Amino acid sequence: MIHRDELIQIGQFNKPHGIRGELSFTFSDDSFDDNECAFLVCELDGIFIPFRIETYRFKSDSTAFVKLKGIDSEKQAKKLSNYPVYFPKQHLKSTSSGDFYSWDYFTGYTLFDQDNHRIGTIAAVDDSTINALFIVDSGSEEILIPASEEIIIQFDEEQKTIVLEIPEGLLDLNA
Repeated sequence: MIHRDELIQIGQFNKPHGIRGELSFTFSDDSFDDNECAFLVCELDGIFIPFRIETYRFKSDSTAFVKLKGIDSEKQAKKLSNYPVYFPKQHLKSTSSGDFYSWDYFTGYTLFDQDNHRIGTIAAVDDSTINALFIVDSGSEEILIPASEEIIIQFDEEQKTIVLEIPEGLLDLNA
C-alpha cells in the first residue's frame, strides 16, 4: 500500500486530449522525466493508485500529454481530470549539490528553530507563487514559512527533521 508520506505532488491531470485516453498534465516538477520510475500516482477514493506511463510528450515547459496504461478512452481519461498527480519520493534523484528537485520532498518533516524549539510538521507546500511556502501544522494553528535554502541550517533525512534560522518576527506574522 502506498502512503502519502512516500509521495510528492508534482502536478495535476487536466482534461483528456483526444479520444484514445491521453491526458493533459500540468506539472510543477518534471521528476517523472528524469527518473527510471515508470509510473505516476493518483489518489482515488482515499487510496493511492499507481498508473504506468505508456507514453508522454511535452507540450510546453509545464505541460505534457500523458498516456497511461489501461486508460484507453476519453471517458476513462475524464475520470482522472483535475486530480492531483504524485511521484514516489524514493525515485527522486538529487542534483549535483545534493538538493532535491522539489520542496514537496520535505512534507512530513518536523521543523525546529535555531534554538531547537519545535515549530511543527510540514503538512504541505504551496508552490503556486514564485516563492514556495511550507505549510506547517504547529498543533494549534497553521503556519506559513518560506521554503528557502538560505534559512535551512541543517536537515536530517533519517530523523526527518529540519533546523531553520528563523528571521526575527517571521513567526509573529502568522499570529
